[in-house]
Amino acid sequence: MPAVFVHGVPETPAVWNALRAELHRDDVIAVQLPGFGCARPNGFGATKEEYVEWLVGELEVIKAQGPIDLVGHDWGAGFTIRLVSTRPDLVRSWATDGGALGNVKFEWHDFAKIWQTPGEGEQFWTDTLAQSLEERAAAYAALFGVPLEASIELNRPIDQTMADCILDLYRSAPNVGKEWAPDFVDIPKPGRIIIASDDPFLSSDQARESAERAGATVSDFDGLGHWWMLQDPARGAALLEAFWATL
Repeated sequence: MPAVFVHGVPETPAVWNALRAELHRDDVIAVQLPGFGCARPNGFGATKEEYVEWLVGELEVIKAQGPIDLVGHDWGAGFTIRLVSTRPDLVRSWATDGGALGNVKFEWHDFAKIWQTPGEGEQFWTDTLAQSLEERAAAYAALFGVPLEASIELNRPIDQTMADCILDLYRSAPNVGKEWAPDFVDIPKPGRIIIASDDPFLSSDQARESAERAGATVSDFDGLGHWWMLQDPARGAALLEAFWATL
């Protein structure tokens, strides 16, 4: 009965390492998005639809090990929302911190708007990759409350391949809320939407509305931000285990 964790942007499965260490289960799989700390397959367009299709393929293989508890963060949360909307048969349960992505009123944050703009997005990543790892990590720690050591590991894998995938992904999704929200309703498998109070990228109100439409319960992480699994991994693990205990 595996738990499958899906990371976001700009990340790799390592974002889950500290939380995984707190879990009392040994059937945890953290999948790695194509192009994120690994090769980008030939012909892979890195669109939101292709990543969802890829995740469906991963779960179709993993389900041989038993019913899946799916957990998504950031874009991994968005892919989770889409997957349970279209292929709920692949999971036993789901949890996501990106409930706002399933809301028709969703609007992208400022970084996303830069990445979606031709020229500006490319320049952003050129400038970012020109910085040292230490400079990038210090900025994440200061802006988002990520512990410095965790911020270094978060930033270490970022390279041109990842940057190119991020640009293609965001440019495929200017209207993701309007496209995905109509199907994110009355999900027939138990769901939990996590709301971090200090997340600057996602609307708490939109996430609550999405939870109500999807039939999911809500857990509030007061005092934590976008990278809650790095800020307080023990609290994140306890929340998930309490949810799984209800299934």
